[in-house]
Amino acid sequence: MTKTEYQELIAKIRSANHAYEEGSSFISDYEYDQMTLALREAEKEHPEWRKSDSPSQTVGAPVKRAAGVTVEHDVPMLSIQDVFSTEDVVSWMREVKAVHADAKFVVEQKIDGLSMSLRYENGQLRLAETRGDGLIGEDVTVNALVIPDVIPTIKDHSGSIEVRGEVYMTREAFDSVNVRQETNGKEPFANPRNCAAGTLRQLDPRETKKRGLSFFVFNVQRAEDASYMESHTEGLKKLRELGMHTVPSVLCTTEEEVLREISRIGEIRGELSYDIDGAVVKLDQISMREDFPAGAKYSAGHIAYKYPPEEKETVVREIEVSVGMTGRINPTAIFDPIRLCGTTVTRATLHNQDFIDSLHIGIGDTVVVYKSGEIIPKIRRSVPEKRPAGTEDFRLPDRCPVCGEPVVREEGMSDVKCTNAACPAQLERHIINFVSRDAMDIKGFGEEYVKSLVREQYLKSTADLYELKNHREELIEKGLIGKEKNTDKLLNVIENSKNNPPERLLTGLAIPNVGKTSAKNLMRYFSSLDALSSAGIDTLLEVPDVGLTTAETIVGFFANPGNQALMERFRGYGLKMSEEKDENVSEILKGKTIVITGSLVHFANRQALVDVIERNGGKAAGSVSGKTAYLINNDTASNSGKNKKAKELGIPIISEEEFLKLLESE
Repeated sequence: MTKTEYQELIAKIRSANHAYEEGSSFISDYEYDQMTLALREAEKEHPEWRKSDSPSQTVGAPVKRAAGVTVEHDVPMLSIQDVFSTEDVVSWMREVKAVHADAKFVVEQKIDGLSMSLRYENGQLRLAETRGDGLIGEDVTVNALVIPDVIPTIKDHSGSIEVRGEVYMTREAFDSVNVRQETNGKEPFANPRNCAAGTLRQLDPRETKKRGLSFFVFNVQRAEDASYMESHTEGLKKLRELGMHTVPSVLCTTEEEVLREISRIGEIRGELSYDIDGAVVKLDQISMREDFPAGAKYSAGHIAYKYPPEEKETVVREIEVSVGMTGRINPTAIFDPIRLCGTTVTRATLHNQDFIDSLHIGIGDTVVVYKSGEIIPKIRRSVPEKRPAGTEDFRLPDRCPVCGEPVVREEGMSDVKCTNAACPAQLERHIINFVSRDAMDIKGFGEEYVKSLVREQYLKSTADLYELKNHREELIEKGLIGKEKNTDKLLNVIENSKNNPPERLLTGLAIPNVGKTSAKNLMRYFSSLDALSSAGIDTLLEVPDVGLTTAETIVGFFANPGNQALMERFRGYGLKMSEEKDENVSEILKGKTIVITGSLVHFANRQALVDVIERNGGKAAGSVSGKTAYLINNDTASNSGKNKKAKELGIPIISEEEFLKLLESE
């Protein structure tokens, strides 16, 4: 590994850490583990590269103030060093036994949630805090008190005691939350851990209570009563007697017992009501732990065995072919049901013909399926020795399965696409995108309504939405979008959407590579769809974040006669094609990236401040980096979280007042 590759790896790990602490992890645990292993190997080979702020030496990410204030931990909340083979587990145990022959070990489930410490004084819960960067966390006491497993009062208990545990969400609670999210037109959470992390940071404890968080205690951090700090097993037993919900654990004395328990947990993990991502092995005698430090970021006397991604064999019974919004032909394998990570799985994408050919997959083949990040089912490989006689690799059709028109594979591309722009399958996806929250935001226009109206031929293009009012009586009679009250309500929402800014219409056009953010940037630059439609590639390339591929797709879209006719229809219906010049808009902040943190005084919410930044040509970002121009924080003197990072990088920290004066002076 070169030093440049090493630095890029550090950047990726830091980015993943920030996302993880915010409850929005974008890579699987397995992928993260592989990156940390590569980091360790590089630093072992080149110890001169390693600095004190390397991810191998630090815990998590700097905390962001959200649901509470930041607090300094009395006892650092460190991580546990991961190992990935049973040989490593045995090696560690033997190191311990070589020093303390009477050492005992505890094996526990490693709950996949987020850490929280509870501090009790004379039997009363005084503070609940998240891990943060291991030294500074976030006060979430109000939200912790609505978690049923968190006891607010310990009866007949004097002195102070601090315990640490894991906030998590059962799969049942997670499913209920996502049903509610979808019912309310909101984005579902990716997995229980992300949902739990976001829920614990809710500003409204009533919402936290609704989502049904759970909590396992797995450690005594400190206690005035020394008897809690002698044996880990006995300490947990005492906590259970106090009414606390402790993590399942087994006391072991031999290597065989430890490995047997690790294996048992691995076998039952899919049957648990919650997710785990490993098994923790701890020294039971707490006084011995400090004899086995594992570095600045890891707790002494602990290791965590990480299970490999769960995978199982199944048989492909059918390959379903569908058509996406862009005309892409999507093959999906339908196979015999299998249980993976606690859920039943029956299907997985086959991506494209190249993927199918590389794995040699056909109907009747046995395939090995795993869950990427324990979320998305994927096919790892086929099992050729189990292929039935006469089975052949599946071939995508040469005609669209929906409209029957020819499909093509563009040169240098792996996707196969339908060539018919009027294909009903594409039309459905286009309309669903058009009415979505990020585009025209036509609330109440569900997917089933779209399918019904396309099937009944009321919608043959997105522009036909604005013709529906002319069919009001028929729609009510047929009940295609509900009874009279619901139909009128939806028709009114459609009518009101004509007043949306042009950036929403641009998003709704579903031009490849032009999403919500790109549309906003483009309309800030051109101010009208007419100007955009007549722009050449060179002009488009001047727009921030627009590359050659995006520029070519925009030019190609507006050069298409069918799309030109569509735009004329939108113009005729009275949709906004341009935005009146806002006197408060400027390019004062052009090229500047600005980060916001802390509570606000002059703005109703964070989005209002983001809007001002963007209207003046700037870009709002979520985390501080070398590209940040300013950090806006009314608490400029603070030395934690984003402030600390900004000071390290020499980035100016300004208050709202100073930010507004900056705009005025310019």
